[in-house]
Order: sequence, then C-alpha cells, then structure tokens
Amino acid sequence: MKDVLVDMIHLKKEMKMSINYKDSGVDVEAGAKEVKLIKGMVEATHGKEVLSSIGGFSGLFSLESMDYKNPVLVSGTDGVGTKVIIAQSMDINDTVGIDCVAMCVNDILCQGAKPLFFLDYIGTAKLEPHRMAEIVKGVTEGCKISNMALIGGETAEMPGVYHGEDYDLAGFAVGIVDKDKIIDGSTIEKGDIIFGLSSSGIHSNGYSLVRKIVSERSGHELTDKVEGLEKSLGETLLTPTRIYVREMLDLMAKVDVKGACHITGGGYYENIPRMMPKGLTASIDVTNVKIPYIFELLKKWGNLELREMYSTFNMGLGMVFVVKESDREKVLQHFKDYDSIYEIGKVVDGDEIELKY
Repeated sequence: MKDVLVDMIHLKKEMKMSINYKDSGVDVEAGAKEVKLIKGMVEATHGKEVLSSIGGFSGLFSLESMDYKNPVLVSGTDGVGTKVIIAQSMDINDTVGIDCVAMCVNDILCQGAKPLFFLDYIGTAKLEPHRMAEIVKGVTEGCKISNMALIGGETAEMPGVYHGEDYDLAGFAVGIVDKDKIIDGSTIEKGDIIFGLSSSGIHSNGYSLVRKIVSERSGHELTDKVEGLEKSLGETLLTPTRIYVREMLDLMAKVDVKGACHITGGGYYENIPRMMPKGLTASIDVTNVKIPYIFELLKKWGNLELREMYSTFNMGLGMVFVVKESDREKVLQHFKDYDSIYEIGKVVDGDEIELKY
C-alpha cells in the first residue's frame, strides 16, 4: 500500500510538471482562427490561374493561359522595415500590408514584369488573429491594386525572438515578362529623357532615421495633429507606398521604356545609377517637383542637409524611368489621367549623377 501511495505522489508531481505548446507561447488554435478570418480576403485575389486554396502546403499558379513567346519569371522580395514599429505604436496594421506588396512589385516592375502572385510572411511574439487579419487585409489590398494573386503565406509565432506586440512583415512577388521585353537599361542613349512619378509620401524606407527624428527632435507624439498635415503625424507616416503597376504596364504597351528605377533605400544617388549603362548618367533637375510636406518637417526637425535627404528618401518621386525624346508626348498624354508626372532630366555622358534640387 505504501508503494502505491508513493507512485500516486510521483504521478501527481509529473502531472503538475507537464506542459504543452501553448504554455511555451505558441497558440495553435489562434492560428486556425486567423486562417478563418483571412480565407475570404485571400481568395478574393484569386483568378482562374490559381489552382490551390488557402491551408495547403504550397501555392499553385498555372501559366497555361499566359500569352508569352519566351516567358521569363521575375522575382523580388522585401519587407517594410521599421515602419512596422510605427504601425504597432498606432495600432494601425493594415497599411503596412500594402507597403509590403508595393516594395516587391515596384521592384520587379523595373524589369518590365507583370506581377503574377505574392506570398507573405509575418513573424510575431504572440499570434492575435484579428491583428494578423488586419495585416493580411492590407496585403490583399496591395495585391488587388497590382492585379495579382495572394497564393500563400506564413504566420510564425516566435516568443523569445519577438516580444510584446512586436511583429515583422516580409513578402515575395513573382512576375512575368517576354525575354525580348526585359528592361535592363542596355538601350539607354545620350539624349534620352527622364520622367518621374509622384510618390504618396515617405513610402517604406528611411524609417530608422524618421523614428529617431520624431522621437528625439520633433517634440510631438505620433497621435499629434501637426499644422500642415491633414492627418495625425503617425497616420501621415503610415501613408501606404504608391503602387505603380497599372499605369506603368499600360505605358510599356505604348512606348519603349528603356530603363526604370524604384526610388527606395539610397534615394536618388544610389537608385538612378542602377538603371544606367556604363559611361552614361542622369542630369536631373527636381526643383519643380512637389515635395510632400512631411519631408519639410523632417528636414526642419532633424536639421538635415538636402544631400542627406536625397540620399535617403524619395523626396516626392517614387518611380523614375527613361524613354527616347520622340516619345515625350506619348508619355505625357498617357499620364494625363493619373497623378502628377514630371519631366526631370536627360541622359548625358558621365559616371556620377548630376542632381539639381
């Protein structure tokens, strides 16, 4: 009888010590709830080319109906950077999903690619289904704007790597282009003209500097209404990155776009030279470009030099492209129904960008 009592005591101790996955900080049931919340949103981006459904181990996309002579797949991956910290602070989590898509599709667009499908990845400390669904809502909105399908994704609950309300967001886009229509800058010539398309704001780079300026120099909280801004400071900083897919693909069907660049990290000084062939450079004048007021505030608060601004931010232009001079009127006519376009310069001999601001 004594032995039986000892065994029962040991069993009770073992029962007390027993733990499960949820005790470690990972809630499988919350993951299932998230899937239910996002299923309809994700499937709304699907066309006949999508052969899989949400919940599978992979996403399937058919190229059978694609009318390309020599198709080339173009891929790009990116994240939203520390802009997510502002989203978390403001508890506004849908706009960064649009940003994530924009950062990827605007990149592959520079090669002339039509976006086909997208996958997202969310890493978080604690999986809160409704918050995760808000993020995916933004991703699906970005996919709709880009006319592509969201065919898969992953939400990883990783306590210990992330803490508190932390999460991070990244994505992966795949597009398609005919081999002979790949835009690589190789046909750019001296005398070609350069256009820029207006940005919606800061977009999704430079936010480590932005956050430092706002927290240490501005004297404002994110929730403050700052004179000159239509929304609160935080909401202004969360303005989604503009997606240029529709207007640029339509333009590419009308004129020969010789080179294109997405103005992201590195600003003008790093990105514009990336589309130029050796021995040629861009002579740029952006004195007439309308700069969103948030940049003026950052410059004032941070006491930033203009060179630093144009080396970090888009300063009002998110996409820059090159066409031959004889196509100028076609370009201007095409963009008359879109947001602002600027003729900003020409291609000249040289190795270093010439920038007048």
